[in-house]
Order: sequence, then structure tokens, then C-alpha cells
Amino acid sequence: MRNTLYGDTIPIETKEKIMDRTYCKIADRYGIVLEVMSLGLNQYWKRKFVRLMSPSAGLKMLDVAGGTGQITRNYLEYQDTVNNDTSSSVHVVDLNEQMLRVGKHRFASTQWARDGRISFAQGSAENLVDIADNSFDIYSISAGMHNIPHMELALSEAYRVLKPGGIFACLEYGHVDTQIVKQINRWHLETLTPALGQLLVGDRTSYERLVRSARTFPHQRDFAKAISHAGFNLPPGKGYELMQCGYMVAFYGTKPE
Repeated sequence: MRNTLYGDTIPIETKEKIMDRTYCKIADRYGIVLEVMSLGLNQYWKRKFVRLMSPSAGLKMLDVAGGTGQITRNYLEYQDTVNNDTSSSVHVVDLNEQMLRVGKHRFASTQWARDGRISFAQGSAENLVDIADNSFDIYSISAGMHNIPHMELALSEAYRVLKPGGIFACLEYGHVDTQIVKQINRWHLETLTPALGQLLVGDRTSYERLVRSARTFPHQRDFAKAISHAGFNLPPGKGYELMQCGYMVAFYGTKPE
């Protein structure tokens, strides 16, 4: 059986293991990976993603596939500076043990860690077995959904663990529809990114694997429909916001009260 939803080149039953091995290889250099793939826009996208959530004070966020903690850091900084809030917290879940190791190390000396506002656990987005129903205010996943073999299971789990009124937020590589920009985007991802991966960290293969996974993610229109089919209410309009003509897309949904 092939992964027909994503149109990937590997079977569904082996994708999770293959991506886990890939991230084991690049965990210590993942920041470089993201900066290369985003042409230096990664931090801007992450900050905007959190701003568009517009979280109120005191909310508990579940950051899935968030091992290195970039979304977590932006979320807690937003709460501290915008809401003057010191009670909000984040629980980070990631399948990859090495990514979690990097994240734990980065936060070990922060006040957030000392105050118990951040925690880490290993787990799969398709089966958040240790997370109770209706227990989080926000579910966040950034550049991780395209690596999940069964998207519908991940969306179902997101719906389950969110409280009524909770926010589903997903940041993903999108599809550029403007023809000229589309060609530039394709060249950057499929040609330049692996070449830079080889030049900067000596690993072309891992970059090719990551790009292939990102490129086969559904069009933003289709993924917005999948979010709606999972039970979430979409915001007015398309249910998503394009960044750089669709190079990156922010999706949001709300669990009905």
C-alpha cells in the first residue's frame, strides 16, 4: 500500500521510521536545515504563526513534532511580553528522541524550565496515548504534519486532546500557485536546498528526503478541507493564510464549544 494522500515515494508503513532516522541524523543541525530551506525566513514565519494564534494569557499549549522548541520559545516569549503572563505552559511531544534531546538542552537553563512551564515527552502524533481528552487550549504543529503517515489520525488526535473552544494551529510548506514564483520555489527546494545541505553539513541525502516529504504535502485547499472534516470550525475565508505566496501556510481551526 502506498501513501496516496501525500503521493510520496515510500510506503505508508515505513514512512514514520524513515523520517525518524532522517531526523536522528540532522537533529544537532536542524536549525541550519530550517534556515536553508526557508532562505532565512524561518524565524519570521514562526513568530507570525504565533502572533496569528493571538493566544490569551494562561493557556496550555501542546507543541507536537516540536522537539527543538522553536514554536515553544516564540509562544512563551509572546505570552511573557504581550500578555505579561507567567502562567501559560507548553508540553512538547516529538517522535524523535534526538530532537527532544536538543530541545531539552536548549531550554534547560531558561526561567521557563525553572518555573515548570515547559515539559518534554516522546510520542507519536497519530496516537497521543499519554494525553488526556479535552486537556489543552492550543494544539500546535510546525513543519511536522508532512512527515506523518496518516494525517487523518493526527487530526483526530488533535481534536480529541483539545478543550472545547481550543485552537488547532498548523504551519506547513504550501503550494505556490503564481507561475513565476512557483518555478523559483521548485528550483529552490529541489535543487538549491540539497546542494546547500551538502555544502554546509555534508548531507545531501537527508535534505532530499525532507524536501520530498514537504513537496508531497496536499495543497492548502485540500488540507483545509481535511481540518474541517476532522470536526474543526475554520476561520472566515479560506481557513489558512499564505506566507510568501504560499511557500509557507498557516492553518487554524477551532474545536466547537
